[in-house]
Formats: sequence, structure tokens, C-alpha cells
Amino acid sequence: MIDVEKGTQALARPDALPIEIRMLGLRAYREVLEAMRSYTANRNDAAPDQIWLLEHPAVFTLGQAGKLEHLLDRGTTIPVEHVERGGQITFHGPGQIVAYTLIDLKRRGIKVREFVMRLEAALIDTLAAYNVKGQRRAGAPGIYVNIAGDIVKIAALGLKVKNGCTFHGVALNVAMDLSPFLLINPCGYAGLQTIDMATLGIHPSVAEVARVLADALVARIESRDLP
Repeated sequence: MIDVEKGTQALARPDALPIEIRMLGLRAYREVLEAMRSYTANRNDAAPDQIWLLEHPAVFTLGQAGKLEHLLDRGTTIPVEHVERGGQITFHGPGQIVAYTLIDLKRRGIKVREFVMRLEAALIDTLAAYNVKGQRRAGAPGIYVNIAGDIVKIAALGLKVKNGCTFHGVALNVAMDLSPFLLINPCGYAGLQTIDMATLGIHPSVAEVARVLADALVARIESRDLP
């Protein structure tokens, strides 16, 4: 789930600014989308990198090259937003923590694929804090857990990179209504199952997980080691 504009490349800069964390609570998807677009379009070399952590009311989002055929119930009352990130369709709703990563990759000297790995590593670190073993899946960005031999998705990842700066980000299912995922082929995969932390018997608050995820993201993005 990555969309990269031509001309993007990593250029090492030792003076990368600290990452600012913004906890935004429950926010309408369109409001935050427009704010991300504006921040990315208007930022300059002095603009700080930011991570926005929040929840959304129920919404489906369809990536730039996404196919509407992956929305299985065209009569759903849940709104569908067409966005510029890479990838297919996914669902956001209350009880899912979303982290939007507004990061200048050029300034930090991080390549796009490496950045994706850093985001996935942060999700794995967050789940590990609750004794859950998250894992990657080849060719399918996001994080998965193995439930009695079934590979089930617990976190999604989708990015847009413009002029070397990222927006959109990751979403981790904490304690949410998972039924809307049955109305789609999540991320374009028919039959892909989804799960949340609550279903695994883990019951932290969304706010607590947001703080853990924020710390993990900052640590992984700022690390000099490869993920």
C-alpha cells in the first residue's frame, strides 16, 4: 500500500528535527485527510516531522489504484473515501488506533522501502509490549498474527510519498467492531481475516496503545540501525 511520486530519493541529512506527536482523539476522516494534504503540500525544510494518532468514525478508504469490486456490499451506509495512498480497500472505525506519519524521508536519509520496514517493525514492537507476536507477510504490507495456523491481519499500512515526504500511515486494531471487514476484501485479498487485540484477550485502552505505538514509531524512525 505505497504510492510514490517520481523523483523521490533519500538524501542523508544529519540535522533531522525531532518528531512531534499529536494525539487528536476521534476525528472525521475527511477533516484529517485534508489537513494531511495541506501540511505535506506546504511544508518546507524547517517544518517538523509529525505523527498524528487518532481514531475515525466508521469509513472505508480505497487507494489510488483500488478497485471498487473489493467493496462486496455496495448498499452499505458506511461512507467510502477515494484517496491517494497506494493499495486497495480497508476499514477504519472507533477502537482502531491510526497513526499518520508525516515524515521528510529526504531529510532523514531513509528510502521508501526501508521506511515501510520501520513502520512494520514499530507495529511488531507495539504488539510485543502486550506479548503478541506480530509478523510480516511477503507481498502484503501490514502486520499479521498466527492463530492456530491461520494468518490473520491485525494492522494495515498505506502510504503516499510526495516530494520525499510521507503521509497516511498505519492502523492497529485494538478493540473495534470487526464486522465491516466482512463487507470488503481487506486490502484486496478475498477471504482475508482480521482480528483485534481484544479478541486476543488483551484489553488496554486505545489511548494507552496510542502512546506505546507513538514511542515505538519514534524509536524506529530515529534509529540509525536498519529494521
